[in-house]
Amino acid sequence: MHYDYLAYIGRFQPFHNGHHEVLRKALRLSAKVIVVPGSAQRPRTIKNPWTVAERSGMISACFPEESAAGRILLAPVVDRAYNDQQWSAGVQQAVESLIARDGGKPDAKVGLIGHSKDGSSYYLQMFPQWELVEAPNIAGLSASDIRRYYFENSDLLVQSAVPAAAFEFMTSFRQTPMYAALREEHAFLAAYRAQFKDLKYPPIFVTVDAVVVQSGHVLMIRRGAQPGAGLWALPGGFLRGDERIVNAMIRELREETRLKIPEPVLRGSVKGERVFDHPDRSLRGRTITHAFLLELADGPLHPVKGGDDAAKARWIPIAHLLEMDEEVFEDHLDIVRYFLGSI
Repeated sequence: MHYDYLAYIGRFQPFHNGHHEVLRKALRLSAKVIVVPGSAQRPRTIKNPWTVAERSGMISACFPEESAAGRILLAPVVDRAYNDQQWSAGVQQAVESLIARDGGKPDAKVGLIGHSKDGSSYYLQMFPQWELVEAPNIAGLSASDIRRYYFENSDLLVQSAVPAAAFEFMTSFRQTPMYAALREEHAFLAAYRAQFKDLKYPPIFVTVDAVVVQSGHVLMIRRGAQPGAGLWALPGGFLRGDERIVNAMIRELREETRLKIPEPVLRGSVKGERVFDHPDRSLRGRTITHAFLLELADGPLHPVKGGDDAAKARWIPIAHLLEMDEEVFEDHLDIVRYFLGSI
């Protein structure tokens, strides 16, 4: 054994044969392996179909003896789409806290195992305190393709790409209402993207979002349509071809919440603006949003009511909203956190 602990970071959506080979190598090199599942506390989507507990179950089922012996430890972390340093601090804290709880010595030798496949693997360079171990490269395996096969019922392709225990779990999951909802979302998004498949250049969508704050509350809407039906989101929508961006934000805010505040007052309440452009922020395709912070005068909360494609509108206490990671659409909670940190 070269290490006391090796950390292995990934989303494992699902845990496939490539992950299996990396974990096997890690177990040969280290007394214990700390698996760090990302995207913890995210709502179910076709990109993140399974919870941390379900992914942990897949991994344990694939390595029953090592899991029972306590050689595989789990340290989930949440995403921070617009703050890499906050994310890396979360990983460090999760790993170090787990080692301390496990009784690891202060001078324990810790490494990081991973494969630098492309630009998306830049995170491996964010932990210079841990020696990097190059992981095996299993060509031809893509979690995105596996999920697509899964939701299209291409069982033979899925079965060839994941360990038997993971396939057994995925087969059982097909019988749940969650799978039915995800398959509906997959079909919607496939049809949505098919509209643009013959274009020379994929479209780039421009949207607007409003972070409206009053008396320690944030105004949110519950989505009534796919994608993300039932999730809480910021009031917002697509920019029309004949609109200025701030005009689109005010229009969408009033349409979706029925907020009866005069337009000049809303314009005067704008205290901040920022573009949020993470390439993977939306499953619909490349979508860049212009978000605005509006601060309303403290006092009784203004009446709101869901309208347009919003099933419901509600003022949510800030403390409550910040704990709702599993219920909020796309990166909207990251946007809220950004603006609340700047107030």
